[in-house]
Amino acid sequence: MRTRLHGLKGRLHGLTGRVHHLTGRLRRDAGMVTSEYAMGIIAAVAFAVLLYEVVTSGQVKTELQNIVKRALSART
Repeated sequence: MRTRLHGLKGRLHGLTGRVHHLTGRLRRDAGMVTSEYAMGIIAAVAFAVLLYEVVTSGQVKTELQNIVKRALSART
């Protein structure tokens, strides 16, 4: 019985060591690499340019100005 428990204890210790090893590898691989950061920055800049173009277009610009004028002339 004692030998059997000792064997199970050794197996359990081996498994926990493997789990710690795998979780350590996962933690190292959890971050983004430089190319992923670059693609994220490119996508963010492209979205910002698109948003700028939409907001500064004639129709949207006029509507935003009308909203601001109505807000400033509103009585409370």
